[in-house]
Amino acid sequence: MDDVGLSLLDRTRTRVGSSDADAIGHTVERARRAEALGYDRFWVAEHHGVPGVAGSAPAVLLAVLAGATSRIRLGSAGVMLPHHQPLVVAEQFATLAAVAPGRVDLGVGRSPGFTAPVRRALRQQDTDFAADVAELRAHLAGTAEITAHPRPAAPVPVFVLATGHGLQVAAQLGLPVVVGGPVLDDPDALDRYRQAFVPSAAQPAPWVGVSADVLVAGTAADARRLALPEAWAMAQARTTGTFPALQPVDSIGAMTPAQRRYVEQSRSITGTPAQVAEQVGELLERTGAAELVASSSTYDRGALAESDAALAELLSRAASPVLG
Repeated sequence: MDDVGLSLLDRTRTRVGSSDADAIGHTVERARRAEALGYDRFWVAEHHGVPGVAGSAPAVLLAVLAGATSRIRLGSAGVMLPHHQPLVVAEQFATLAAVAPGRVDLGVGRSPGFTAPVRRALRQQDTDFAADVAELRAHLAGTAEITAHPRPAAPVPVFVLATGHGLQVAAQLGLPVVVGGPVLDDPDALDRYRQAFVPSAAQPAPWVGVSADVLVAGTAADARRLALPEAWAMAQARTTGTFPALQPVDSIGAMTPAQRRYVEQSRSITGTPAQVAEQVGELLERTGAAELVASSSTYDRGALAESDAALAELLSRAASPVLG
């Protein structure tokens, strides 16, 4: 696994008893630690109107992280294009690239707002994702109808956070992908992406990153406990429609049968260092991925920091990965 890239995806999760501002501060701290641990990349996400997530403005948060770090690559996982005009996204990330040259990655997706009121507030409309991505790239490359400023001194890498349709778009446009969830159980989907891939100047060959919740602890039982707050939040989201702040394990009360099923079916890689190494190795081999994007979260920030350090030790590398 020494030649595989390693990154963290931090969604700026809120925690019971802490403020949204605290959550943003914790993300900044985690990015600094990730850089010190040798992680290649640090991703942040976009969510709107979600109680459990304070990360709503990736470009703004990435600017803060750029000022707090000096080496690690910084990316969005992702900017949801149905919420934005491609020109505005291009201007935001060109600005980031100007203040953190060679360190900014633009990941884009097509997920809608979480609820109907959020979609209305975002003025969300049905858009053509492939056309939006193509327009965004044209603005970044300086080939669009108008010239966006600032002009990037070097290309800003664009990634697609992909489901089935996203994989088709990425293959058609010659872009790298980051996949997670059910796609990880569908090797044919990744095969189709690779077979249909049209080489581009920015990406001459297919490139796949895989996203998974990964938590490492001294015992398997401790690692499972670390995974419980996120699994419980997901279970509540699926049964109540509200994605809440992370709770301490000891405060998680009775679950309905449906919630317990969701918790038991949660998709995460947990265990001791040896157990996690085996599971991660199997995932990377099965998907042929070039990078592991660890999207881990838990209530205990100290335990999360220890897990991040253990994962970095498992996948330590001498050099950062190169796209293509």
